[in-house]
Amino acid sequence: MVKPTHVTNSIRTLRFANGEMTQADLADRVGVTRQTIIAIEQGKYSPSLEMAFQIARVFNVRLDEVFQYPDEQG
Repeated sequence: MVKPTHVTNSIRTLRFANGEMTQADLADRVGVTRQTIIAIEQGKYSPSLEMAFQIARVFNVRLDEVFQYPDEQG
């Protein structure tokens, strides 16, 4: 069973802010399948650090503008 990740992301928002880029377009630019992008967007999969940087570069933003890890000090 796949354990959902605590990492959240802004990929969907960034895709729409960048000319309504499709999941397939992003997948092609990063070199993964569309299903991988879907799983990352839905929080079902955490990308490798390398893939995370590649995604951030596609959008020309910092890594922490794409991926967030909640502060659990509550």
